[in-house]
Amino acid sequence: MAGKVRLVVELVTALSLLGIFTVQLAAQTPDHTTFTDSAQCIACHSNLLDEKGENVSIGHAWRSTMMAHSARDPYWQASVRREIQDHPTLRQNIEDTCSTCHMPMARALAAARDEPGQVFAHLTDTSNEESVLALDGVSCTVCHRMESTNFGEESSFDGGFLIATDKASGNPPPVYGPFEVDDGLRRIMSSASGFEPKTGIHIQQSELCATCHTLFTRPVHAAPGERFPEQVPYLEWRHSSYASEKSCQDCHMPEAAPAPISSVLGETRDGLSRHAFRGGNAFMLKLLDLYRNELGVTAPAEELQRSAAITEAHLRNETARLQMDLELEKDGNLLVVIGVHNLAGHKLPTAYPSRRAWLHVKAHNSDGAVLFESGALRADGSIVGNDNDVDPLTYEPHYIEIRDPMNVQIYEPILLDRNDSVTTGLLNAVSYVKDNRLLPSGFDKSSASDAIRVQGTADDDPDFTDGSDKVRYRIKLNDDTKEVRVSVRLLFQSIGFRWATNLADYDSAETNRFVGYYRANSSVSAVELASVESMRRID
Repeated sequence: MAGKVRLVVELVTALSLLGIFTVQLAAQTPDHTTFTDSAQCIACHSNLLDEKGENVSIGHAWRSTMMAHSARDPYWQASVRREIQDHPTLRQNIEDTCSTCHMPMARALAAARDEPGQVFAHLTDTSNEESVLALDGVSCTVCHRMESTNFGEESSFDGGFLIATDKASGNPPPVYGPFEVDDGLRRIMSSASGFEPKTGIHIQQSELCATCHTLFTRPVHAAPGERFPEQVPYLEWRHSSYASEKSCQDCHMPEAAPAPISSVLGETRDGLSRHAFRGGNAFMLKLLDLYRNELGVTAPAEELQRSAAITEAHLRNETARLQMDLELEKDGNLLVVIGVHNLAGHKLPTAYPSRRAWLHVKAHNSDGAVLFESGALRADGSIVGNDNDVDPLTYEPHYIEIRDPMNVQIYEPILLDRNDSVTTGLLNAVSYVKDNRLLPSGFDKSSASDAIRVQGTADDDPDFTDGSDKVRYRIKLNDDTKEVRVSVRLLFQSIGFRWATNLADYDSAETNRFVGYYRANSSVSAVELASVESMRRID
């Protein structure tokens, strides 16, 4: 083994002279014993082909994702600015909290100095070395440096991940991966990056994702212990049958065919997780590409477009399924029974409460005349018939049956402030008046904790149960109707109309910019998750 190690060291030196390892330790980012920027990792973890010839490059896939752009996300920046304008005395706390998971490396370094994390300072002074880490988003050495010590515990939530530091020992800091690495390859990586690869299967556990995707906010003027579950997909997953079947990574980072994990002496591995991070925010990926110059986006356009396409394909193919039955009633009207099935391992939609899904139901006769339509999407991103899109202080209830086309079934969370007014302000929110997001399989409504329980009338709907919902539409037919064709689409927006346009009340560079982006692109803000069509002849 000693001879192999010596050969590896000589090879690293030769590769460095050839320019393959172009980034030297002296040029690396501050406090390299804790983090480094993604450029250090992309150098060797790209240009990877699996056994089927598909490009599964880790670095190239990651750099076009929302993880990589968590700090550049213009909606996040606008939302932080809105919260600061609402609560100016809490600015320091707001920036510290919001940077924890959106600028995790810079914030962690600030916390180590007993300083609060910053947001806007890193956006204005991008030449600052620590800002390089901030703008690198959820980068490689965030996830791969996490320790599993507190995984799954409440202390790990709200960005409570732990990063090991042992500067006194002088040993290279560890980076964890799921594979065994022999001594020779370990020396290569340590020499090239300054980090020591170690086997850590914990990075394939859902609890790693839970550290930043389980977030509770503390409302303004909160009582001791009072908190609001802003987004808790991990807790939803843990209360479902998926907890014993699939991890977050199984769905959001599916495995590729056998492939090397490094372009330098990489061994073919079974079980390489794709780093495309399939999620639900194709709309934002398109905005990042469209406004790349303003937002400082450096990922190639074709990669961002590919990432958006992968996200949309995931949404269309793996999140929901619809079924429909048509029955002619004795009074001559048509009963449409729609089954909506959630295929995800958490609520649908889940996570940040700006997301919503809804049913667009349309019936027409053989001549094409529309007999009934509920849930059409307007070009401005609003939904026809949705009370909340008309008036920000009202909301559309959950329905068991719909007869009026101006009623629409929307699966969404609606937040209330301390005055029982509907709000989109996170620090004002104290409760949900409605949460009828579709439940995952195995989710027991009766035993769900307060953080994930069904809110509003859906809780009393016997057809709103684990994995599905059933909605009935009664459609009045004309006397001369001979044939009815019904189409149903389940549509989804990652940023609903009110969550975008409510920002228009705030005059700042960030809010004005995002509202402009939304209004210019709102007509393409929705993705179709599922669809079904059927026809019934009227004898």
